[in-house]
Amino acid sequence: MKLLYITNGINASGGLERVLSIKASYLAENYGYEVTILSLNNNHLNPFYEFSKKIKMVSIDVGGNPIQYFLSYKNGICNIVKKYNPDVISVCDDGLKAFFLPKILRIKTPVIYERHVSKEVEMNNEFSFRKKLGVKLKWQLMEFLAKDFSKFVVLTNGNKKEWSSLQNLTVIANPLSFYPEQSSSLQNKTVISVGRHSYQKGYDLLLSSWQKVLMKCPDWKLEIYGKVDDSLGLVRLAEKLGIEKSITFYKPERDISQKYLESSLYVMSSRYEGFGMVLIEAMACGLPCVSFDCNYGPSDIIIDSIDGFLVEKENKSALAEKIVFLIDNLELRRTMGSKGKENVKRYLAKPIVDNWDRLFKSLFK
Repeated sequence: MKLLYITNGINASGGLERVLSIKASYLAENYGYEVTILSLNNNHLNPFYEFSKKIKMVSIDVGGNPIQYFLSYKNGICNIVKKYNPDVISVCDDGLKAFFLPKILRIKTPVIYERHVSKEVEMNNEFSFRKKLGVKLKWQLMEFLAKDFSKFVVLTNGNKKEWSSLQNLTVIANPLSFYPEQSSSLQNKTVISVGRHSYQKGYDLLLSSWQKVLMKCPDWKLEIYGKVDDSLGLVRLAEKLGIEKSITFYKPERDISQKYLESSLYVMSSRYEGFGMVLIEAMACGLPCVSFDCNYGPSDIIIDSIDGFLVEKENKSALAEKIVFLIDNLELRRTMGSKGKENVKRYLAKPIVDNWDRLFKSLFK
């Protein structure tokens, strides 16, 4: 089967790029798919994650003013589709432009959309009424256009609530990127969090929680891995809170599994998620997790009080309380870590990619 993925690029260190590297490579190596990945403006060069050498990488140039950009996007993709004649097309682009692809292409070939984020990624409580209204109108347009896809794939059952009018919805979770035989010893006095610096990831909330943690556990440290955004002022916030000596901000780490294995606890402070890839990665390394019960993902992954803790969204005191509780209980960390490692086997690459294979074959008849 000839499969074409359409995405903005694969050289960033985000969850979408990681997931695409896993499933596209698995389909090419183990299922015999002829996989082509279409990127924009050569953003396939120097990919952050490893892709199978069997995958063909192509790119189109887009740019100019909005009209020029859209026309170059439209013409470029149409030319690639005509050239490679795929049996199925899967769109991995969370931007508005991707929602127009069924109308742009006007072909009988099945076109699938993969949604990797929550709608909330575009909303901020600090927006003006006018800006919030604009975002909500954009959501309505996206939902209207989404009906044209052969299938609209979301990551969790919770995500379905954001697209309640769609009849073409299906759920396929993200696959694990690794599942090491060993687990963390859980004895290092290190708490880890992974993700780019952004409003979404809620690191401002985490730093406030960490200040409370240090009052009871002053010899522990917090390590945060992800693309740094100085405009968020997280370093300044840490200094203001007087906790800068216990926190280290690191750039994205390719071998992040090793960092999980060197830690004893994972914490997620996100205001919203599309899934929570980092949770299943941490659990695969035997780490118990503490997470805000945000929309969407954590409650689908963590079994509360069994392999981790879910706390009220944005409740900084509750987050700190559960972190301290696990720091003080090594045996509980071990029990939760062991159960979590077992529970996330459902996210291993084979069963997840099997779901994709069945979906593609059901649409290509």
